[in-house]
Amino acid sequence: MNTKATIRRYTPFLLTLIIIVVDQITKAWVVSVIPQGTVHVSYLNDFLWIVHVRNSAIGFSLGADLPETLKRILFIALPLILLVAMMVMVLRSKELTQYQRWLVAGIIGGGLGNILDRMFRPEWVVDFISVRIYGLFGMERWPTFNVADSSLVVTGILLMLSLIFMKQHLPGSEKKEIPHE
Repeated sequence: MNTKATIRRYTPFLLTLIIIVVDQITKAWVVSVIPQGTVHVSYLNDFLWIVHVRNSAIGFSLGADLPETLKRILFIALPLILLVAMMVMVLRSKELTQYQRWLVAGIIGGGLGNILDRMFRPEWVVDFISVRIYGLFGMERWPTFNVADSSLVVTGILLMLSLIFMKQHLPGSEKKEIPHE
């Protein structure tokens, strides 16, 4: 592989790094400025809150009541293995477009941001963005989230859409016409 191709293959991981850095900086700010369990500021007539809550499970607090050892396996070890597998896939795959590589890198960044919290923060993941959804799905507010969560959701949805709707233009994937006899 030439140098240009190598650089192109590794460049999306800049997004991974940016997401991790922004996620950890915002969480450190929240921990240092906002007392846990309080609303720091409210915007747009209570539509958006900046708060400080902790989540000892995964999205929507799923698994909060599991034993600590099982949580470490299900919420740290297993996701870490999956993220490493995704990194390998991005580096080896010839089928992903460059856009899709960037999206997978965004998923990896979001996943690693929350895994770092689970590994190094005593009360696990720091969440701080609370959005009012006015009774949608029977909830007044969407479950509180963070930069890593946002990255996972946005890049995950975009990756799914790109896999469904984007036509891949890969060498050898063109339709070949059968000669008429």
